[in-house]
Amino acid sequence: MFQRKNYRKPGISLLLWFCCIGFARAQVPNDHIAHRRVLKTEEAVWSNTTGCTVQRSCVDESLTGKCVEYHNDQWFEFTPATSGNYFVNISGQTCRDTRGVQLVVLTGKPCEPATYNIISCTSLASQDDIFVLLQALQSRQTYLLNVDGYLNDQCRFKIEVSTKPNGIPAAVTPVIPAGNFVQNGNVTLHWALPDSISATGFRILRREASQFKAVENGRKAVARDSYGKLLKDYSFSDTLTKPGSYLYQVVAFGTTNEVPVLIKQEWRTLRNVANAPIWYQLPLEKYPNKAELAISITDAATGKILQRVVFRKQKNKPEQGRLLVNNWLAGGIKTIRVEIQERKKEKIISGSNFLVDLDK
Repeated sequence: MFQRKNYRKPGISLLLWFCCIGFARAQVPNDHIAHRRVLKTEEAVWSNTTGCTVQRSCVDESLTGKCVEYHNDQWFEFTPATSGNYFVNISGQTCRDTRGVQLVVLTGKPCEPATYNIISCTSLASQDDIFVLLQALQSRQTYLLNVDGYLNDQCRFKIEVSTKPNGIPAAVTPVIPAGNFVQNGNVTLHWALPDSISATGFRILRREASQFKAVENGRKAVARDSYGKLLKDYSFSDTLTKPGSYLYQVVAFGTTNEVPVLIKQEWRTLRNVANAPIWYQLPLEKYPNKAELAISITDAATGKILQRVVFRKQKNKPEQGRLLVNNWLAGGIKTIRVEIQERKKEKIISGSNFLVDLDK
């Protein structure tokens, strides 16, 4: 007789084994500084920060200040054949979060932080294609490149050391200001072309704070007046249709041999009109019952009249002095001017005039 054999379905332990194999494969060899990847000029290679760990004895965060906190770094090295300027191009980022990667370039003996000299440190907050300019590199000098996921972001990316830039200049993203709201979604940017920059045009990029990458929102050509004199001042208008905070970047570009330059970075915010109403209560307590009140509300910044109303104060009706301010906030109005006049037989017998900060 044949013996019946018991076959079991793969259990949890087997599934965990497969997961571990997948994780191990995700970790790149150059996670370890001893296995750092050697880059050749104009050679673009793919890598990723997933599963990488930090060799704490090989890094020193005090050398880079607040620029970098190491979470999942990896190592490359580059030795230029000739002295000169080079660009580290990072492109094709696909990350778990918005933040992208950060880059440190240094000289020194591998895993001996006491010998390190920081050449460049770049922390981004997006997944844009960027380049970092490395000036006056020396031939036959080895440079170490450390790439880390910004705040432990898990990223796949392409890195290249080249004599030509690719993407936009790397720059620290400014903090979103408390103000700088736009009215009715209308945005106008102003900038000047510095005398030190040779350019033929400008790219205007826009990225909402939660988005991964910036998109080109328009272009402006460098212009001359009727006498052939180069114009210095430029502007660009845009309209925002969805609430959010938007980063605008203006990049000057020129011929093939000219390096793009970041001219301007500026946040603009379009507020969302909250579902719950936002009220401001006018101070009417000092006025007697049945007093005739004329109230005028204007935008303190522009003088535009927002609301006018005349009524007789009624006892136990505080809603008479309530102002709904949602739309004003959404339009970027920060401060209003309130003028209250008490009238009797069409004559003004008392009045007050004061400013109200809607942000507080």
